[in-house]
Amino acid sequence: MLKGFSAELQRILIILAICSLIGFFSDNYALWMLIGCAIYILMMLWQMRRLNQWLLRQETDHPPEASGIWGQIFDNIYQLQRDQRGEKDNLQAVINRIQEISSALKDGLIILDARGHLDFWNPAAHRMLALHTKDQGQSVINFIRHPKFVSYFEEGNFEEPLELPSPRFPSRHLQFQITPFGKQERLIVVRDVTQLHNLEKMRQDFVANVSHELRTPLTVINGYVETLADNNSTPSWDKPLQQMQQQAKRMSLLINDLLVLSKLETTEAGHNHKPINIEQLLTIVKSEAEVLSKDKEQQLTLICNNTTKPLLLLGNEKELHSAFSNLVINAIKYTPNEGKVSVLLWQDQKHFYVSVSDNGPGIEAMHIPRLTERFYRVDASRNSSTGGTGLGLAIVKHVLMRHEAELKITSEPGKGSMFICVFPLSH
Repeated sequence: MLKGFSAELQRILIILAICSLIGFFSDNYALWMLIGCAIYILMMLWQMRRLNQWLLRQETDHPPEASGIWGQIFDNIYQLQRDQRGEKDNLQAVINRIQEISSALKDGLIILDARGHLDFWNPAAHRMLALHTKDQGQSVINFIRHPKFVSYFEEGNFEEPLELPSPRFPSRHLQFQITPFGKQERLIVVRDVTQLHNLEKMRQDFVANVSHELRTPLTVINGYVETLADNNSTPSWDKPLQQMQQQAKRMSLLINDLLVLSKLETTEAGHNHKPINIEQLLTIVKSEAEVLSKDKEQQLTLICNNTTKPLLLLGNEKELHSAFSNLVINAIKYTPNEGKVSVLLWQDQKHFYVSVSDNGPGIEAMHIPRLTERFYRVDASRNSSTGGTGLGLAIVKHVLMRHEAELKITSEPGKGSMFICVFPLSH
């Protein structure tokens, strides 16, 4: 660059020297100096015109021949153009690669702009939702009009995916997962979960049908066992008949819990919802559990720290009664004799809480994440000693999910456990 400036400065000095000599001998120095400046300005304008014409040409011509500073300007601009074309080619290669990858995916990908309008989608999304080129720039709600999707999209809480029947093929089920990115843009991953949905439906139907079918033969067996026990005159049969009655009763409880769980999974949330006074419901649950706690000489307490107006929840009273009752009965079962079980109700600005705590043996941290799984037990030997079915916490979890609530569990071995139901006040 300095070399170019030096050459340009030499050119200016040469023009001025020639004009000075002509002006000196012609006795008109000022005029010839003005002519020299005009000549230099015309030269600059000519070079600028060449630069402009070169830049306006669309084809990638080599730069015009020039010396001095203008030659360096042409060369530098040409180098920048080459670098830019290289970067553009690399970027285009990356875009083409991403498009190839997205085209190979079986899951649909949809990119929305900040307004929620369609910006890009892959072939899988086209097949699932019948999107076409003419639809670009349209709102996604125009193509997925299901009320649940509209609510899911507008609320902006995308922590959990949403499963819906396909708007194009009602017999198929799609899962929508929305992820915000960039400047209020969103990525929608659409997955065909028809097979998983059908398998889950088969499992639910199987559990419900088997539970119903087992009820009748179990009732008959239980009736005959009771008859035999009442009319038994052989002492050696007392213990076997007693064990048969216990196991039949336990199987009846298991079938009832399976039916309850099946109903929670298959019926639509919001069924038979009405305002429920939570304090009154907890009082009923406490009075029902007192019989079991007194047999073990335990101290069962209910404390309601709600000092404002009665706390009402719009929900299904039968489901909530089952959830709270399961938590309290579990605490009583797994707490030793003369232990303490406490039920506490309180609230803050956004939530209200129902906690059931005990001073029992506690649970190790490794087991806590799996406690709400069906039939999961910390210690399998406790199954026979407590008479439980292993479905109580699974029922609690499903009931809370149907009321937009969650279950939090804290426990420490030797210091007892606490199960906290967290409900949104807005509900």
